[in-house]
Parts: sequence; structure tokens; C-alpha cells
Amino acid sequence: MGRLQQLFRSKNNNVLNIYFTAGYPHLESTLQVMKALEENGADIIELGMPYSDPLADGPVIQESGSVALQNGMTIKVLFEQLRDMRRAASDEGSGITLPVILMGYLNPVLQYGFEKFCADASAVGIDGLILPDLPIREFETEFGPVMKKYGLDFVFLVTPETSVERIRKIDALSTGFIYAVSSSSTTGKDKNFSEVELYLQKLQHLKLNNPVLVGFGIKDKGTFISACKYANGAIIGSAYIKALTENPDVKMTTESFLKTILK
Repeated sequence: MGRLQQLFRSKNNNVLNIYFTAGYPHLESTLQVMKALEENGADIIELGMPYSDPLADGPVIQESGSVALQNGMTIKVLFEQLRDMRRAASDEGSGITLPVILMGYLNPVLQYGFEKFCADASAVGIDGLILPDLPIREFETEFGPVMKKYGLDFVFLVTPETSVERIRKIDALSTGFIYAVSSSSTTGKDKNFSEVELYLQKLQHLKLNNPVLVGFGIKDKGTFISACKYANGAIIGSAYIKALTENPDVKMTTESFLKTILK
């Protein structure tokens, strides 16, 4: 059983997934941020691989990606940084025990080499992937078997416009969890949560096999609680990155930010 499955078996609600961009605010910040998230109550770390054309990302995440790229972040550099993340801290590693997911876009992964990417991700202890622009058909015929070979879960996204038939298919193909996008817009936008709750109730009534985490527009304790009413947890990204932008002291900012969500 993988780390994601173990997590959802032991904790089935109020699961907090924090997204941040690798190499932000500084190139060497990646493991510092991961350690701070683990120490302050996050349940899942979603690690964004910066890309020059991030279609689904709002301005906060886009800007963090631009800075990370300018800092020199690449997939190769990221895997080098993550090489010892699972080693115990006493062994001079980072001692990260949480599930870690890589989120990014297909183009740079293909440029790296898809099987090499999966092999390297598995070798450093990555648990799963989110590639929003990977079509279902290609997943089934080409990419899914490679991920399975290397023990990587794959997380699909659904939106309020996704048909029930497609949701069922995604549920059958997904492992780890399903990422419920709160609305068809970019990350970081404010949402009308009464409308979001109706959508999440619809997903809940489908009695899906996979846990559901809600993303896009979750930014504080109120929106986190609202999202968790009808889902297993929520994903926060832009609000956390904005906090890091305002105060790049990773340890202090992470402790303060997560306290406002979880206390």
C-alpha cells in the first residue's frame, strides 16, 4: 500500500494538501519548504514543477514559476534536490514521510523522457503525479502502464462541467485521489462556495471509489472547512505562495500560515 492509500485509510476527512512551486522563493528553498510543511501539519505535499506556459495557473503561481525558472529550477535539478528527501534527518537527509506528488505539464516531462521521468521520480520517493493536460486516452494506452510500472499514483482532475460518465471513468482510472477543481477558472480566483458546495454534494452522491480533494480558491480556514464538508480534504496553493512572497522566511511563514488554517 502506497503512502497516499495509507494516509486516506488513517485520515478520511480534513486532509490538507499544500501546493508550492519547486525552487521558490529561492532555488534551494524546495526541501526547506517541504520540511516546514511536514512539521506544521500538512498531510500531502504537492510539488509544482515550474513551466513557461502553465495554462491552469493563476498569476500568483505563474509568477512563482517564472521566478523558479529564473533561479535555475529544472526537472533534473529538482530530482537532484529530492534525492535524499526520504532519508531520516539523523542521516543528514530531510526525513520527509508525507506523501509527495509532482504537479506539472506534459511537455517538459516528455522532453525529459517519460519513462526516465517516472523512474527518477520513483527512485527519489515520489508517490504520484498530476499532469492536467494528459488526455485520458493517452493515459490508458501509453502513459498509465509506465506509471504503474514505477509504482506512481496518478491524479485526474474533474470540474463542475465534467459529465457523470466521464467522472465514473476517471474514478475507475485514478489512484490516490480525485482532484475536484472548484470551478472552471485558473488557480487563485475567489469562488462562490454555495455553488461549489452543490457541485461537491453531487460528487459525494456518486459514492466514488477514490477520495476527493478540492482545489482552486481554497485560501483560508473558512474555505478549507467549506470544501471539507462534502469532500475528504482540500488543496491550498496560491494563498500559501502569496504568504511566502510576502515573507520568504520559510519556517516562520509556514508555521504562521498553517496555524491559521488548522487551529
